[in-house]
Amino acid sequence: MIRRRLGDLDCVIAGGADGQGGGDGPTVILMHGFGAGGDDLVDLANYVEVPPGTRWVFPAGPLELGGLYGDSRAWWMIDLARLEPELAAGRAIDRADEVPDGLPAARAAVLGLLDALARDYGRTDALTVLGGFSQGAMLTVDVALHAPGKLAGLALMSGTLLAESVWQPRAAALAGVTIFQSHGTKDGLLAYRGAERLRDFLLAAGAEVGFMPFPGGHELPPPVLEGLAELLARTLAA
Repeated sequence: MIRRRLGDLDCVIAGGADGQGGGDGPTVILMHGFGAGGDDLVDLANYVEVPPGTRWVFPAGPLELGGLYGDSRAWWMIDLARLEPELAAGRAIDRADEVPDGLPAARAAVLGLLDALARDYGRTDALTVLGGFSQGAMLTVDVALHAPGKLAGLALMSGTLLAESVWQPRAAALAGVTIFQSHGTKDGLLAYRGAERLRDFLLAAGAEVGFMPFPGGHELPPPVLEGLAELLARTLAA
């Protein structure tokens, strides 16, 4: 496992032929959620079964939150003044109409990461799965819609429909893409209904979606990790 800056993002790289991302195996890129540490998902490389030689890449969001959040990061800022009272009242908000100011910059950073991995590690779209949790899942969809090539698969864990006005005109880019999506039916942060709307958007775009609801909240329980492993086996085994 190594730490390396790729493009504009600091990354943890694991797996591959040498444990440091080497070799010509497939690539899995997973992005953390808002307020998590940059290495929040790194342990998944030790628990999720993958095809031999798979390279794991865990980029850290470009924004340092600091303060009460400690060593935590984000892909873009969210309106905490709006979010906190709605969470206290038990009302998860619908984000479909939101186009965050920081979304284009986050997208550009991840597209740069994809380019850097192709240049330095020989990454190919046909053997790359991009995914994330929460905010990382939303960014995954946005990047896939703007990427010049079609990725092997997407892993969307506890995400929601976002920036619909930006995404809808590009929806055809997801046709035929294999997607694993999971969401807790009791998620108090991102409403389950938002996940259903995201699922319906993906299906209408022509994606192949495996949707896994689970009786929990904003989390990654064991069945979700099993679903992620199944996605990686299906899309990267070649």
